[in-house]
Amino acid sequence: MSEKMTTLEGTERVRKPDWLRVKLPIGENYRKVRGIVEEHKLHTICQSGNCPNMGECWGEGTATFMILGNTCTRSCGFCNVATGRPDAVDPFEPAKVARSVELMGVKHCVITSVDRDDLKDGGADIWARTIRAIRRRCKGTTMETLIPDFRGRWEDLEIVLRAAPDVLSHNLETVRRLTRHVRVQAKYDRSLEVLMRAKRAGLRTKSGIMLGLGETEEEVLGTMDDLRRVGTDVMTLGQYLQPTKAHLPVLEFIHPDRFARFKEVGMAKGFRYVESGPLVRSSYHAEKHLF
Repeated sequence: MSEKMTTLEGTERVRKPDWLRVKLPIGENYRKVRGIVEEHKLHTICQSGNCPNMGECWGEGTATFMILGNTCTRSCGFCNVATGRPDAVDPFEPAKVARSVELMGVKHCVITSVDRDDLKDGGADIWARTIRAIRRRCKGTTMETLIPDFRGRWEDLEIVLRAAPDVLSHNLETVRRLTRHVRVQAKYDRSLEVLMRAKRAGLRTKSGIMLGLGETEEEVLGTMDDLRRVGTDVMTLGQYLQPTKAHLPVLEFIHPDRFARFKEVGMAKGFRYVESGPLVRSSYHAEKHLF
């Protein structure tokens, strides 16, 4: 059971446990990469999202970049990215991201984006051009793309699939029952179809969920089964942390032992790799998901 406390407003919330500790970024390679980022004013979601694993990932030569701006057209209850009317697409963004990857000396990059439901193609063209730009400029760099669902417009998804990233990732984020509450404009089965189509295109596929939003253990196991049914290769499970008081509250902090058990069960169900722990985020240990 998670310990609870009363806030100044008189409402009850779950107290963060002592074992949930963020690692301090250390290491020579981390310091080198950070210096390059600051010198060239490069942008990574690692920094802007204040990721707890930034030091470890940068030390291993992995970094995550967000494309298509920093304003999302959706309003998911867990996400701290701003919602509103996005700026116009930057046609030079693919080249800029590729240059950043090259300057940082990244061995494995993860590309993600906001949802751009305002665009006719959902941003698919910029996605494909970014993948190709990185591949041209950074010959030895492998790549994972954490993509949106493109509103189920499969012709747009196909544009990204044809660019053939090394890993195609799309997160379910939560179990079926909570999807409408957590991901207001998303659909559970539509996300599964994104992963199914990517697998049929011959790509390695990956998805992840957050725990602590009120899901049951049976629902987590059912989500694993759903992902395996569409051939998903890699699954990540991490602890949901409330970004601000305006976001969904944490209903439970999941003990590391339970995360470890979920990993064992997931591997037994046939995933090629399961990353499971309180501080796990979608891109954590992403370089290991290439097999």
